[in-house]
Amino acid sequence: MRVMVIGATGVLGRPLVRRLLAGGHEVSGLARSEDRVAAVRATGAKPVTGSLFDVDSLAGALRGHDAVLNVATRIPDARHAVTLSGWAENDRVRVDGSRTLAAAVRRVDELGIVVQEGISFVYADGGDRELDEDSPLELRGNIASSTVAHANIAALAGEGRTAIRLRIGLLVSGDPMTTAMLAAARRGSPLIIGRRTDWTSPIHPDDAAAGAIAALGAPSGVYNLAADPVRKQELGEAMAAAGGVRRARALPKWPASRLGLMSVLARSQRVVSARLTEATGWRPERPTPGPSWF
Repeated sequence: MRVMVIGATGVLGRPLVRRLLAGGHEVSGLARSEDRVAAVRATGAKPVTGSLFDVDSLAGALRGHDAVLNVATRIPDARHAVTLSGWAENDRVRVDGSRTLAAAVRRVDELGIVVQEGISFVYADGGDRELDEDSPLELRGNIASSTVAHANIAALAGEGRTAIRLRIGLLVSGDPMTTAMLAAARRGSPLIIGRRTDWTSPIHPDDAAAGAIAALGAPSGVYNLAADPVRKQELGEAMAAAGGVRRARALPKWPASRLGLMSVLARSQRVVSARLTEATGWRPERPTPGPSWF
């Protein structure tokens, strides 16, 4: 299959390219400018220049491809993540970028499959209940743009294309965000937001990449993509061990739920990915957090 990856140099894009190539696919990566060509080429993908915000440019880049996986994001660093303005560029990538992508796909007859990233943080607090794709959502602030992106891509399903929308769990690995969290924990910051007994649904980027590739063979729809849900205490212990912290500190749920944009991290989200497994056979190679994640 000829596959375009948008966001090829990111935390999820790099393992996506690597796994696609290992699976025998022809893989291109979108380079938003000539300055980004070398970075895209370093992933192993063939660089194709184009803009996620220009329909003509993007349509030209997509021609000759059977599928596109859009995993582009602009996640801010910890200092800027606490303000709405800090997420403005990420919201633009998801909202305007997905709108441009849908319009560009309509100009490329041979492109039949579109996979759009998204996040599982959109679910309302479910307590101990398992959260499937039909569970209630609670949208606020910076997480709402994920559902707008999904709506933009969903429209393609009624036009003879396969439109896959992923709700991906918390990415945890040796990536910059996780590394920053571990560094902060060594200075006394909490690794657990909310009750220790609440649920969270992390996933290693390699497993998320494998799930996204598996989704290329799934019918149109929304799919959760996470490893097995675990208690926040279990994830906190794994992260503490990786960071050389004696015990994972916790920020209690009541104050955490009043943290503005970051309050979503206090929710209990026992997200399950049974729908994707049933459709494709995918299962995570790293089902629970451990040393191999870091």
